[in-house]
Amino acid sequence: MLNFLPLAIASRLDTFVWMDYRLAVLFTIAMPVFLLIWALVKKSEAIQHLLIIYWRVASLFAITVYLMIAALPISFFTSLIARFLVPVALWFWVDLNEEIRELRNSPLKASFTSWRWACTTYNLLGGIIQIPFIVCAFKSRNELLSDPFCKVWLDPPWLFKQIFHPDWPQEFIGFLGFFGLVIYIIFLCYFILVKLQRQGRSATGN
Repeated sequence: MLNFLPLAIASRLDTFVWMDYRLAVLFTIAMPVFLLIWALVKKSEAIQHLLIIYWRVASLFAITVYLMIAALPISFFTSLIARFLVPVALWFWVDLNEEIRELRNSPLKASFTSWRWACTTYNLLGGIIQIPFIVCAFKSRNELLSDPFCKVWLDPPWLFKQIFHPDWPQEFIGFLGFFGLVIYIIFLCYFILVKLQRQGRSATGN
């Protein structure tokens, strides 16, 4: 229910959600794709390496979209977690941070640094703003669909389905999202329990 929200905020919630998804397309998809292609052309290995790590971590956003298409409440939890994992992935690695700092000044380095700060700021602020919506993760699917406070977040993923998967059953898309989440959790646990113990904050293991 929206009783605890000021009326002005409630009336603008739909606009805010669509704006958030547009910013997500810009900061989490379009810009890192462009930067990765640029880094490949310029053979900047440190930036390439960090962007590949970014894509592995940010894949949780794609998983979240598929979970939201199926209106699975856990999608609100994965969305929030992704918001905070991405900034960690962008700044965690001591060796890559040092290599990028030591790169000579260039348009690629300046663009990458600007994007890294912008993406970090967007995700952290978005994560903080999204905290009140975590209550949606504890609702049943029927409650989720009947509550406009939660359902508004499902509208952009449903549009994505209409454009890219119009003939796919919602249940099958939910299965793909849940399967992707299981694989993601397995790799995350492997990183935390095995690779992190071996390599620490070194992305290359050196």
